[in-house]
Amino acid sequence: MNIESLREYCLSKPGAEESLPFGPDTLVFKVNGKIFLLTGLDEEMLSFNVKCDPSRAIELREEFSCVMPGYHMNKKHWNTIIVDGSVSSKQLKEWIDHSYSLVQGKRHIVKK
Repeated sequence: MNIESLREYCLSKPGAEESLPFGPDTLVFKVNGKIFLLTGLDEEMLSFNVKCDPSRAIELREEFSCVMPGYHMNKKHWNTIIVDGSVSSKQLKEWIDHSYSLVQGKRHIVKK
């Protein structure tokens, strides 16, 4: 997986939007106004942050060396994935799907 295929996959999700709210070097994907994936655009090796169920997050970090606590994120709920070739694109997509599902299921309510 490279940055182009990551972007294409994220945007294929229903309701997904991309933006650069933190500056030109951090690409953010949201659904229902909530972030489900962030990735740096200036990194030598592709990595991205995805939301994860807290107990599953710990399991993934123990099982896969490319999964670490979320960089600059709440480490209980976010993982950073280093795309180093140690896991398949299919596995990476499953982690993206999990993040999208967690975020998509939570509706953002605007108070008036």
